[in-house]
Amino acid sequence: MAPAALYWGKVMHARWRPVQHRFTYRVMSLLIDLDRLGEADRQSRLFGVNRAAPFSFHERDHGDGKGTGLGQHARRLAAARGIDLSGGRVLLLCYPRILGYVFNPLSIYFCYGASGDPALLIYEVRNTFGEMHSYVLPVQDAADGAIRQRQAKAFYVSPFMAMETHYRFSVSPPEQDVKVRILQSGAQGPMFAAAFCGRRRALTSRSLLAALVALPFLTFKVIAAIHWEAMRLWLKGVPHVPRLKQREI
Repeated sequence: MAPAALYWGKVMHARWRPVQHRFTYRVMSLLIDLDRLGEADRQSRLFGVNRAAPFSFHERDHGDGKGTGLGQHARRLAAARGIDLSGGRVLLLCYPRILGYVFNPLSIYFCYGASGDPALLIYEVRNTFGEMHSYVLPVQDAADGAIRQRQAKAFYVSPFMAMETHYRFSVSPPEQDVKVRILQSGAQGPMFAAAFCGRRRALTSRSLLAALVALPFLTFKVIAAIHWEAMRLWLKGVPHVPRLKQREI
């Protein structure tokens, strides 16, 4: 398997409470092996790792932001949960930088044990206030090729979403396709769902040129869409949820 690949697909968000709201965007994600960054850096002249390029991946965009040893960062989080990833791969699904810019609302680390089976998923969430939080969840339920996990919400993301909710994750690890579905529920039941379904394409100069034509401002569109959809929710009268620091940790 190549050290880096692209996944073309769509992101969907659907809200049922307190109003109905839905949107879908076409996107392209990057899957990169954090132990083979040097090889990934040589896959295409249009793609760089920890350096400037039309498309790039920078370790400092993730983890603790120090820019080095992102694979070891994931392994430290795993070790803190009593999981040994020695001999296993750590893959990261995220948006690449395009023309030097990226914003990743959600990045997912797929952590495998020495046996080759998924052992841990790390959901790295960022908000528009410059903050980051990682949900580190061991793999326990993996039926029919999908990993199912649950987690209480512990990090403020949207000013239109209550904190007193919980997430259910259903994730099919990246192979020919990758599927991620997140269902958020509150006291009254399901209220929000987000999903990404993508199909694998080789990371080559040709595929990257095609991406520049088809999705030239993808990463700028991600942050613009967040603010646009927030404005639509405000116009629909969705109550504002204040951001309280003591509730974000």
